Amino acid sequence: MLRTPSTKYRPFPPINLPDRQWPSRSITAAPRWLSTDLRDGNQALIDPMDAEKKTRMFDLLCKIGMKEIEVGFPSAGATEFNFISGLVAEGRIPEDVTVQVLTQSRRDLIETSFASLKGAPRAIVHLYNAVSPAWRKIVFGMTRDEVRGIAVEGAKILRDCAAAQPATDWYFEYSPETFSTAELDFSVEVCAAVMEVLRPTPDHPIIFNLPATVECATPNIYADQIEWFGRNIPNRDSVVISLHTHNDRGTGVAAAELGIMAGADRVEGCLLGNGERTGNCDLVTVALNMYTQGIDPKLDLSDIDAIVKTVEYCTRIPIHPRTPYAGDLVFTAFSGSHQDAIKKGFAAQEARNDDYWEVPYLPIDPADLGRSYEAVIRVNSQSGKGGVAWVIEQDKGLKLPKRLQADFSRHVQALADEAGRELNAADIWALFEKVYLPGATDRFVLRDYEESGAAGQRVFIGHVAINGEDLSISGRGNGLISGVIAALGDSTGPVLDVVDYSEHAIGHGADAQAAAYVECRTAAGRTVFGVGVDNDIATASVRAVLSAANRA
Repeated sequence: MLRTPSTKYRPFPPINLPDRQWPSRSITAAPRWLSTDLRDGNQALIDPMDAEKKTRMFDLLCKIGMKEIEVGFPSAGATEFNFISGLVAEGRIPEDVTVQVLTQSRRDLIETSFASLKGAPRAIVHLYNAVSPAWRKIVFGMTRDEVRGIAVEGAKILRDCAAAQPATDWYFEYSPETFSTAELDFSVEVCAAVMEVLRPTPDHPIIFNLPATVECATPNIYADQIEWFGRNIPNRDSVVISLHTHNDRGTGVAAAELGIMAGADRVEGCLLGNGERTGNCDLVTVALNMYTQGIDPKLDLSDIDAIVKTVEYCTRIPIHPRTPYAGDLVFTAFSGSHQDAIKKGFAAQEARNDDYWEVPYLPIDPADLGRSYEAVIRVNSQSGKGGVAWVIEQDKGLKLPKRLQADFSRHVQALADEAGRELNAADIWALFEKVYLPGATDRFVLRDYEESGAAGQRVFIGHVAINGEDLSISGRGNGLISGVIAALGDSTGPVLDVVDYSEHAIGHGADAQAAAYVECRTAAGRTVFGVGVDNDIATASVRAVLSAANRA
């Protein structure tokens, strides 16, 4: 019989932690951050970064406020070694930034790593070896004692190399690599043995990186592993627990967040999630998730487009348009119901005028990331009246009444269906002009007008081209608009009844214009809309009535 693929796999065993505390905790402060873009991220690229790209990435990381940066694997080759030693020799490392290098637990590789950092005022050397059963049995063919011995021997070499360069303030990081699939008691055993050699203190702690080298279970399991480790590692006050999650199950960010709740102090990852296989933890997403909860992530992500541009240039990997926070479309709505909710949210936000963000479908203010509001709502065949009205308001300042929005959206929908593509602001404005605003070939074209009479008995005298012939028409009413309608009715124009009228200013100051909107009903019971725009509000209202007459 054929077996289903699921029979090849075994579920990851749960962690025995019945009194786990992390589920009741919240993240209340930013962790320490470590960027691995120049090491883990770089080794995951088809074409690794050259020195120019590595320098550009390093400068970006410093600019956004990253205080710990893993700058490479110096024993990997001349490009890595020269870049790292060049950062030190050229004084390119800011005073408040600590660089870190990675090395396997081999004497020659460790010594090369220290040599690359010669002269640095402060640095972290990151030592690792794999400890899980699969690696012990399949990759190395070693016992527990032999694997622990590799870690201890590497720690001794770290200690001795650091003593040989006392001018540098050395810190150490150790990774029981493949921690996520290792026995917890053995991970603690190995880390404790490393501590015995390096003798960390609360003032000079050791960093234990507990990587989800391969994401093997749901994020809550990883959180249990982190909490268990934190409870059982000796001298916890001399230990910094660091997380290094991968994204094999698509939950690297969630695992990092739950790991922080479980007691971790530091998060490692790459900007926008680059990394081996499906990627490392996306530091931008974790940081901005904190932002949305009222927590300062201590990173400057206020120009997200510049960050995306640099990362794409250095990695040669395009950022997906739906990447959280950073993608081109993450703040964009095409759906009519979404657009309507967003439009109302912005209006309510403006009316409240307070410090709190509350706009439907937008968990974060795009302006906080350097994005404009112009692309929040875009129009295609899925869009509704709210989206169309938003585009018109953002592009031209016209605040269309709700019933006019519905009228115009029918025209937009027809154009979108015909075009079979997204409509841009220029498309929408051209259609609006065609439907509502005066044109040279309209039946009624205003040349000039004047009005007189007392309130309630206003006389409108208009100079209007009707079917291309300049004529003078007049009408009496209780106001300007009723006078225009009376004049049209006396001049073979349509009989109109005004149902609604509104107006508003466009802009401020001396250059401000006025917009007027009129909704009318014809003698046959059909509803028509008119729009007028002019420097003078009275003239705008006359143009709006003539616009409705043309549509009637």
